[in-house]
Amino acid sequence: MSEVTSNLKEQNQTRKKMIYRVALTGVMTALAEVLMMLEIPLPLMPGFLKYDFSDIPALFAGFVCGPVAGVIVEFLKNLLHMPFTNTQYIGEVANFISGSVFVITGAMVFRALRSKRSEAIIYSLISGTVALTLATSIVNYFFCLPLYEKVMGFPLPAIISMCDEANTFVKINSKLDVILMTFVPFNIFKGLSISLVTLLVYIPLSRFFKEDKLETGKGTAEEKAS
Repeated sequence: MSEVTSNLKEQNQTRKKMIYRVALTGVMTALAEVLMMLEIPLPLMPGFLKYDFSDIPALFAGFVCGPVAGVIVEFLKNLLHMPFTNTQYIGEVANFISGSVFVITGAMVFRALRSKRSEAIIYSLISGTVALTLATSIVNYFFCLPLYEKVMGFPLPAIISMCDEANTFVKINSKLDVILMTFVPFNIFKGLSISLVTLLVYIPLSRFFKEDKLETGKGTAEEKAS
């Protein structure tokens, strides 16, 4: 009888955990899509390169529920954004790839080190920023820039010229210069700023979003005892 009761409790906890993950992922997806619509131009950056905070909800979901949840938020966010795009979906695919790399790296490092919460957050966000910068550089060099030219008729010399005109501190003459002088600084800034905001948001809210309570069922009792 006790074994049956134990199995029922385990099934109940599994069901609660699944509902929790689905609900949190849905909320974070909606928030991410809203934030993705609020694009901000940055100084020294060309007009086609806009900044947004939409990776924050995905990273938050990754911290709480694991990397898969973060990737799902990234996927759904970009899927919902496709009707509003003017990049022939190239930008959304690139955003999904780079955002997923950022979230997977950050979430995996965080969950591996979460027993030391402060260190885990710092290391995860630094590693996520490095991964984001590398992934975005590769994706733009080999995927986005060639496709913009072939699919959208947006010639590479025009992109180089736009980047050179926007940045008055350095001379941009080639495709590699565009990556190193435009996309790398942009994504370092994006990764670090998103990391900082996530850090400021996650620390005070983390106690309300602990999946451990669903896994063990001890959270409520411990809180009442305290």
